[in-house]
Amino acid sequence: MLTQLHILLTYTCNYECDHCFLHCSPRSRGTFTLKQIEDVIVEAIRIGTIEFLYFEGGEPFLYYPLLVQAVQLARDYRLKVGIVTNSYWATNEEDAELWLRDIAKSGVSAIEISNDEFHFVDDERELPKIAQKVAKRLKIPSISTITIDQPIFDLNSKEAQTKGTAIMNGGAVFRGRAVDTLVKGLPTRKWNTLNECPYEDLKGLGRVHLDCFGNVQICQGISIGNFLESPLSEIIKNFDPTDHPICGPLLKGGPAQLVKDLGLQHEEEYVDECHMCYLMRKELLNKYPKILTPRQVYGLD
Repeated sequence: MLTQLHILLTYTCNYECDHCFLHCSPRSRGTFTLKQIEDVIVEAIRIGTIEFLYFEGGEPFLYYPLLVQAVQLARDYRLKVGIVTNSYWATNEEDAELWLRDIAKSGVSAIEISNDEFHFVDDERELPKIAQKVAKRLKIPSISTITIDQPIFDLNSKEAQTKGTAIMNGGAVFRGRAVDTLVKGLPTRKWNTLNECPYEDLKGLGRVHLDCFGNVQICQGISIGNFLESPLSEIIKNFDPTDHPICGPLLKGGPAQLVKDLGLQHEEEYVDECHMCYLMRKELLNKYPKILTPRQVYGLD
């Protein structure tokens, strides 16, 4: 059941992280208007099961006035609101409070703060700590961190010794820019063993990501409709994963099934399911341009 809408307020980000699902950077384009956000919120109410709206990016604080208004709009409709941020703005406690005060007053329920080596070098590692401290002072109910480290593999772990396979640590997921920057030297698995989608709820949904171009993404770069062309509530109501040319095979047998059903050329091994799925989808961009979209999520203009 769909309970969360994740609004990609903007694709623009002040960072260009190696692990980013969406290939975000300072050069990325695409930002919601306030009218689009209001329309999405109205549709969220029509869906009837939405409990939480998340504003993320990119970096949503880059469009601070829009973010504050969007949070207030969602609260006016009695939706819970969360924000995901890299806390670039938390340079000291006084300034961090300036950024968070109106957010807190609007009734935001949760703030999730990136805190890892992809975002911060040593002299910046205090930023998320400052953001957490000030958010706590302002009594934002839920404050958490998102930590994703460089992927490593451990052949000496107990599980590896038991199963005879390398264990991956670090938390990175191999889609988006991570496929270009992080997979080299990592252990791989046979393509035909990658027979499930381990991360996304392709059948019950649970959550979807929305961007300003109208894309309703069940996973980054896989659209199930466009809310600028059809009402979001109708897209959700009519979604049948078995009829979807990408979700159908993934449900049936993961990225390996994509290869079998669509006759795709492939390597013999991949790091994980996401790695294979992402590369297979890139091969299908021209075949399914309205489904495998936007192209910038695949590192293309």
